[in-house]
Amino acid sequence: MSVKAKYQGVLNLGEELGIKDGNVTEEGGVLKIKGVANTPYEKNLLWDKIKELGGENAADIAANISVADDSVYHRHTVKGGESLSKIAKAYYGDAMKYKEIFAANTNILSNPDVIQPDQVLVIPNL
Repeated sequence: MSVKAKYQGVLNLGEELGIKDGNVTEEGGVLKIKGVANTPYEKNLLWDKIKELGGENAADIAANISVADDSVYHRHTVKGGESLSKIAKAYYGDAMKYKEIFAANTNILSNPDVIQPDQVLVIPNL
């Protein structure tokens, strides 16, 4: 299996996330990936995928992923049935962090229990 085939899941995720200025080369058995993720959350998703496919200290991949907007952790578009606590659990692993998400979005939210589908929420860096 070629190293590119091994990490095809990373490349697919990069396309799905819309990574900008992407560049992929293979040199001497090492896959070199470069690109710009929209947010730190998307960068973390790519690194998690790299670790999933190559292990914690993979020697056959080199990634240089920068971030276009590090002023927020991510921007989340609300889907039907979501709550701030569900969103907090998804991003931070802790439903109680909903308070931080609410505080970062008081410009569009007046009650943490009332969010609407298609609202775009700032997910703050913690």
